[in-house]
Amino acid sequence: MSNEHKIIQQVYAAKEDSQEADRLIGAYMPFIKAETAKFLQRPPIEGYDDELSIAMIAFHEAICGYSRTRGSFLKYAAMLINSRLIDYHRKEKRHGHTISLDTPIGEEEKTIADILAEDGDHSENIVTRDATRQEIEELTRQMEQFAVSLTDVAENCPRQQRTLQACRKALLYAQEHPELMDDFLRTKRLPIAKLAEGGGVERKTLERHRKYMVALLLIYTNGFEIIRGHLKQVMKGGAVR
Repeated sequence: MSNEHKIIQQVYAAKEDSQEADRLIGAYMPFIKAETAKFLQRPPIEGYDDELSIAMIAFHEAICGYSRTRGSFLKYAAMLINSRLIDYHRKEKRHGHTISLDTPIGEEEKTIADILAEDGDHSENIVTRDATRQEIEELTRQMEQFAVSLTDVAENCPRQQRTLQACRKALLYAQEHPELMDDFLRTKRLPIAKLAEGGGVERKTLERHRKYMVALLLIYTNGFEIIRGHLKQVMKGGAVR
C-alpha cells in the first residue's frame, strides 16, 4: 500500500471518528509545524504563536473537507493551512494586533525572542515539552469521558474577549463551589444553569461553548499545572487561580 493511499484511508476514518482525527493531527504535527514555519519564516513557538493553533484547526478542516477528487491530501492540507494563515494575518493587520518577535518591549527594549531565549536551557525545555505532552494526553483521556475531543475544544474556543470573560466568570464561580465540581466529575454533565446563574452570565453563552467549558473545568479540577499556566496567559486580567 502506498503512503498516499494509507493517508487517505486514515483521513476517511478520521472523518467519522473524532478520536481518529485527534490521532491523525498528533501524527502529523511535524507537518503542521513545518507548514507554519514556511509561513512565519521561522519555527513556530508552542504556547506563543497563534499561527500554530490556526494551522492545527486548518488541518482538521482539511480532514473534514477532503475527498479523493482533490488529489494529494497533504498538498490540499498545506494549501488550506496557508490560506487560513493568510486570512488570519489580514484580519490581525486590520485590527492592528500583529506583533513581531523582534518587537522591543519594556524599558530594556528586549525583544520577545530575547525573553523566550532566557526561559531556560535546552535540556530544561525538552523536559517541559515532555511534561506538557503527558498533560495533554491525560486531559484527552479525561475529556473522552465527556464525549469531548481536542479538536472539539479547538473549534469551540471563544473568539471574542467578552465571551472569554463570561467563561472565566463561570469558572471562578465553579472554583468557589467545590460541590459543583464534584457533581460535574460524578455525573459527567456540565451544570450550565448553575454556572450561568452563579457566575452572572448568559446561559446561551455557556451552551454555545459547552465543550470548551468542559475542558476548562477539567483543567482546573484535576491539576494540569502546565496547561493552566498557558490558560492564565490567555485569560489574563482575571483572578483565575
